[in-house]
Order: sequence, then C-alpha cells, then structure tokens
Amino acid sequence: MLRFLAIRLGQAIPVLFVMSLITFFIIQAPPGDYADFLRTNMITQGNATIEAADRFAAEYREKNGLNDPLVVQYARWMYGIVTRLDFGQSYAYNKPVLEVIEQRLPKTLLIALTCHLLASLIGIGFGILAATRQYTWVDTVLSFVSFLGMTIPRFLLALIILYILAYKLNVQEIGSFFSTKYGGQPWFDGIWFNWGKAWNLIQHVWPVVAVATFGGLAYNMRVMRANLLDTLNAQYVETARAKGLSEGAVIMRHAVPNALHPLVAYQGVVLPYMLTGEIEVAIVFGLATIGPAIVGSMAIGDVFVTASLLLVLGATLIIGNIIADVLLALLDPRIRVGSN
Repeated sequence: MLRFLAIRLGQAIPVLFVMSLITFFIIQAPPGDYADFLRTNMITQGNATIEAADRFAAEYREKNGLNDPLVVQYARWMYGIVTRLDFGQSYAYNKPVLEVIEQRLPKTLLIALTCHLLASLIGIGFGILAATRQYTWVDTVLSFVSFLGMTIPRFLLALIILYILAYKLNVQEIGSFFSTKYGGQPWFDGIWFNWGKAWNLIQHVWPVVAVATFGGLAYNMRVMRANLLDTLNAQYVETARAKGLSEGAVIMRHAVPNALHPLVAYQGVVLPYMLTGEIEVAIVFGLATIGPAIVGSMAIGDVFVTASLLLVLGATLIIGNIIADVLLALLDPRIRVGSN
C-alpha cells in the first residue's frame, strides 16, 4: 500500500505541472490585466484623466513584473511554490495568495465534504430502498427525485431558494457565514462549545449544502439502484438465499457490498464535483469560499489567485482518485492496489 501511494504521488507531480502550465497561460490569453482594471477604475470612479491613468497603469505593470514575458512570470510563480510555498501576491487582496487560500479553502472543503457525506449516505440509502421495492410507488417517487436532481441546474435551484428567502420570507444577512451577533464570537468559551454560533452557521449555509447534496444524491441513488438490481440476480445471492439466510442479511451482507464497487470508484471524481457544486451555489449566495474568489479574480485579472485556486482544485481530483483506490482495496480484499 505504501508503495502504491508513493507511486501515485509521484505520478501526480507531472500532472499538476502540466495543469498549472495550461491554466496559467489560458487565463492570461484574453487581453487585459490587473493594471487595465486599475486604469478603468481611476477613470470611471476616480475622475482621473486618461493620460494619468495610462501612466499609473504603465508604472504598475513595471513594478509588478506584468511586462515580463509569460514564460518568465510562470517560471517565477512556480519557483516560489516549489522553493518556499509562495503562490505569489494577490493584486486585489493586497496580500499573499497563500493567505487567501488558507482563509477560503477550509470553509470550501468543509461544506463540500459535508455535501459529499450526505449525498453518499442518502443516495445509497435511497438506491437500496428503490432496488428492493422495484416498480412500486416508492421506486417511482425516488426515481423522480433522482431525475430532478440530475437535470435541474444547481445555480437555478440556488436562485429559487435565494428568491424565496429574500423576497418571500424576508431573511436577513444572506451572503455571510454568520449573523452580526455571532461573527466575532469564539467557538469555545472556556471549556464550553458555542452551540449558538454553530446553529447560526447552519442557518446560513444550509441552502448551499442542500443544493449541492441534492445533485450528488441523485447520481448515487441511480447507480446504486442499477448495481443492486444486477447483483440481486447473481448466482451467489441465490446461493445465500438457498442457505436459509434472511432477505435482509442477503441484501446487506452479500449484495450491497458488491454493488458499492462502482460508487466507491466514483469517489475519485466526486470531491471535485462537490467542490464545483459548492462553488456554483456559493457564487449565487456570495459566500466567502473559493468559488466567488475564482470568478472575481478572473474578472479583474488577479492571475495568481485564479491560477493557484484552480491548481488546488486539480490537486483535490488527484487526492480523490487515490482515496478511491484505497477504499476499493479495503472494501474488496481481492483488489491489490500495490501489486503492479
């Protein structure tokens, strides 16, 4: 297993390098940079003359190395990452990109992992329920729910929920993780956990969790239902029934573990899927996670923020695939991930 992990991590390095190279050059392909953004703001909001704005933009490019060839900018960025974990300086936030990542990535991962856990548990449960009650009203209702989850765009669900909360229920302070009352409170008061702040957090992030979970559980349910129906007709399942095992034992001890294999393999791509689901909904609600940071940085030319965050998302895909391989080996002893 350790050999397998070492090999996979070694293979991830050139993949991340190529991805960073492509990402860095693609996001700089459109004309304009952050200096152009500053120039436009000086003219439209600062009432500066065009000559003064042009002069300031030229000085800013020279000071921050924006006039250097893209190859030089990329090499400087990668050298900082490899040698001292320096992802560059954010022009818009006026601080190291690493600080932006440290502030936003944990929140994003926490929401995405929560969505992933709920989508997996609920989706697998619904799939087992639908497969064991095939062609009944339960199967019909759950299949319809799955159809809605896979076809309705997540941003549309987010907009509907936002409209209901803001205009129908008059919910205040949308677009933040906490209300004003709880924002500055610590999580622990001595040895006591601040349950009020935790509940306030849930009240603010539940739309993001609900929408991302809804799309994820739909896929899990459909795959689990189809796999379990095939497994229930297998010869070894009939043999287990012939030995006198109860139907529940046959399903949970023999059929379900084998039907889980494709879903476990799917976990390699589900983390980025949940991250993108969280990103879409977080953009609609304006939460301070990776999604709005990527979109905002792309709009103004804050290239190091965009490239670094996309690189982090790519790393989650690689990590997710490694975790999926390990889980498959644990689920089925016949699989030996480190044998080749």
